Amino acid sequence: MKETIYITGASSITPLLPQKPSPYTYTAQDIPPCTYTETIRSACKEPDYKAYITDPAARRRMSRVVKMGLTAALQCLSGAGEMPGAIITATGLGCLSDTEKFLRTLIENKEELLNPTPFIQSTFNTVGSQIAISTKNMAYNNTYVHRGVSFESALLDGMMMLAGGEAESVLVGSYEELTATSFDIQSRLGFFRKGGKAGEGAQFFLLSAKEKSPCILRDLAFAFQPTPDELLEKAADFLLKNKVQKADIEMLISGDGGNEEEFTFYDKIEKNFPETQVVKYKHLTGDYQTVSSFALWLGTQIMGKADSPKKILIYNHFRNINHTFILLESRFDK
Repeated sequence: MKETIYITGASSITPLLPQKPSPYTYTAQDIPPCTYTETIRSACKEPDYKAYITDPAARRRMSRVVKMGLTAALQCLSGAGEMPGAIITATGLGCLSDTEKFLRTLIENKEELLNPTPFIQSTFNTVGSQIAISTKNMAYNNTYVHRGVSFESALLDGMMMLAGGEAESVLVGSYEELTATSFDIQSRLGFFRKGGKAGEGAQFFLLSAKEKSPCILRDLAFAFQPTPDELLEKAADFLLKNKVQKADIEMLISGDGGNEEEFTFYDKIEKNFPETQVVKYKHLTGDYQTVSSFALWLGTQIMGKADSPKKILIYNHFRNINHTFILLESRFDK
């Protein structure tokens, strides 16, 4: 990307790591070590939605994930002092509870006398639409539904809009919910293997071309079903493209979540940076399609101080299919 892109706002609603009252206060030492015993379902610690969604009628009509996504977006925009020129959201599975509610009613009522509201609210772009309605934003609004690479696709769209001068700031975020039904189905299908942890969450970011943030979003890269050796080549090419040496990466935020079948790729990348501090996070959030957004949020919190790492590399993959790298850089000189 030719344009320097700053992350000027970030918010997170997540299971085990509540957002601290002031930004940029996390260090690697704040993160407990990764320990697993069995596959479990991890639910978000949710805020008081009344403080953000003040209309009780609107709040009552919204499903849990819609409230999570909208609130995370409003938290991100609070204090920004500007209206984003685009709203770009991402989700892997969308509004599952509304989808389940509609299908259950469809079966129970034998396809008669159906309430259309759950169907309308179950669409993937519901959260993006609610953000636009709540903020009265009529700008570009798009939702990416690309499973394990949904968030990175949305992030790339936002970066391209800023680099092309189509907007001065862009709101990019993701949301995912884990219902009891989806957890049972995915567990039965073997999606949560031994050592894995199922999770959910909502993260939003305000990207800007203006210099007013300590955290720079330098670049991102994708790899589809690579071999371990091809993945190392992709990592080397990514760093070379951005004129970064391996020794320059002071922290690697790794998506290694303890899943035995996914270990090979994470182990390869971590061993490729032997002098780099490795931080893992899926034991805090659980795994889900857009979990890399939490890794980015964590990176922005760690990088926001003058003595923080100068460069952070985020690596994640989803079921050995979609592999992604995100490069963060601090504008502070050491």
